[in-house]
Amino acid sequence: MPTASASAQPLRRVGVPLFFGLLLLLGVWVYRDYGVSWDEANNHLNGLVGLKYVAQVLVPKLAAREALNRPWIPDIRQFPDSDHGAAFEMAVSVLGYLFTDGDSRSFYLLRHLSVFLMFVMGVWALYQLGKLRFQDWRLGLLGASLLVVSPRMFAEAFYNGKDIVYMSLFLLAIYTLARLLQRPTLMRALVHGVATAAAIDTRVQGLQLIIITFAMLALEARFTKQPVKLSGCVLVYLVATVVFVVMGWPYLWATSVPDLLTAIPKMGVYPWPMTNLYFGHLIPASRVPWHYTLVWIFITTPLPYSFAAAIGFGSWLKEAVRTRLNTLHTFSGRLDFLIVLWLLAPITFTIVFKSALYDGWRHLYFVYPALLLLAIRGLLSIGRVAKRYGQWRRLALGTLVLAGSEVVHTAVCMVQMHPHENAYFSFLPGSVAERLFERDYWGLSYRQGLEWVLANDPAPQVPISVPWYITYYNNSLILTPEQRARLLYSHRDSAHFRYFITAYRWHPQSYGDSVGHEVHAIRVGGVKILSVFKKN
Repeated sequence: MPTASASAQPLRRVGVPLFFGLLLLLGVWVYRDYGVSWDEANNHLNGLVGLKYVAQVLVPKLAAREALNRPWIPDIRQFPDSDHGAAFEMAVSVLGYLFTDGDSRSFYLLRHLSVFLMFVMGVWALYQLGKLRFQDWRLGLLGASLLVVSPRMFAEAFYNGKDIVYMSLFLLAIYTLARLLQRPTLMRALVHGVATAAAIDTRVQGLQLIIITFAMLALEARFTKQPVKLSGCVLVYLVATVVFVVMGWPYLWATSVPDLLTAIPKMGVYPWPMTNLYFGHLIPASRVPWHYTLVWIFITTPLPYSFAAAIGFGSWLKEAVRTRLNTLHTFSGRLDFLIVLWLLAPITFTIVFKSALYDGWRHLYFVYPALLLLAIRGLLSIGRVAKRYGQWRRLALGTLVLAGSEVVHTAVCMVQMHPHENAYFSFLPGSVAERLFERDYWGLSYRQGLEWVLANDPAPQVPISVPWYITYYNNSLILTPEQRARLLYSHRDSAHFRYFITAYRWHPQSYGDSVGHEVHAIRVGGVKILSVFKKN
């Protein structure tokens, strides 16, 4: 196992702060470039609903103020999404009241920056976890770098306040769990409980962290012979988790115990009545085939990461079988088991229980860091082959060079695709990808479509139609007030629209000339993600 030598420590003191400093600067540079996704306005409303209820309970005078007493902010008991975790959205809403001028553009820019800062925290947690597992800060930094050079993850790190924020908090909780396993103390158990609660308060699926924690503490008790010490940690962890979950989830304050018991089974299953474009067919989300998640992971993850992770998993499995799981006697062996459990258990659960899935594999983004840690293990395995077996040395070294070149190529692609990295496909030709799979399912490119129309049509009012009003409305929120004033929404069935903008969701086929002639298109990696038509 590699160790960071003393001579590398000065480099670490410079390299790590430089990496995270540059990442923050990059985020500040580009966070203004993205549109508003399909879910953002409703997620913000969820935050306002929760904040309004908290104010009503704790500070009634504050709740009576206009900012929280607007008629379009429903009561928490009548809001259908109030059982969705709202801790992050509530925090961003508070920041919006404190630091913006009340205009929608300034709020959504602040929100995008806030999501990115949560992503940076997740990158930091992955760095720490990789450093802890491999006992080398350079490998920790490699894992953090691979997460950043993941096109879809990087793009969604600016607007996906559910899945990316949850991934970051889940990562943080896994790191706090690893520290607890390394040295069980009551303080570390408390910190892990807070981290677990933060994840649960974002998505109820965070409850699986409790199961993972119990499983790993059971292994710890089995192989380290310290059950008395661990029992105190378990108690502190459970109390902290319950207390902070309730503190951060106003829905639990407003719900009676019988209603809560009725709602719990529904919280982890979000019925979605729409369809996914999958291998060229529109399939209901509740009936996606078992391989849906696996295929989406493969076609949207850079190939070197996938292959290295497969090698890493293979090396772990070979070692586990050869030693008959004796590796669990070591801390690093138990961490490896945790990483494999983290990656495979959630995916297996969705396959076995036939979970409703949509929008690619975003509901399972939180397993992606585990894949990257296995990829690092795979790279180390290739490196060991190069050292031990002369006849395989050239092939192993060539593989590492090729993988490194592909990572650089991925970074270049991200620059070329910006701000549409969310439409990245790892190896599919553009014509194949747009025919077989969803493209810009978030609807972000509508922002660029609206901006193009306003820049190229001098009329004081521009009638525009879209297939789904929400994509038009959401992306208008991040335009300037002057731009919004020129927009005039027209229903497609009316005869008054001048432009028709589409991202081809639920209509992957060509529109022909049914809505006019195409005057503008956005292509990313050969994939057409948006078209602007002008009425004939």
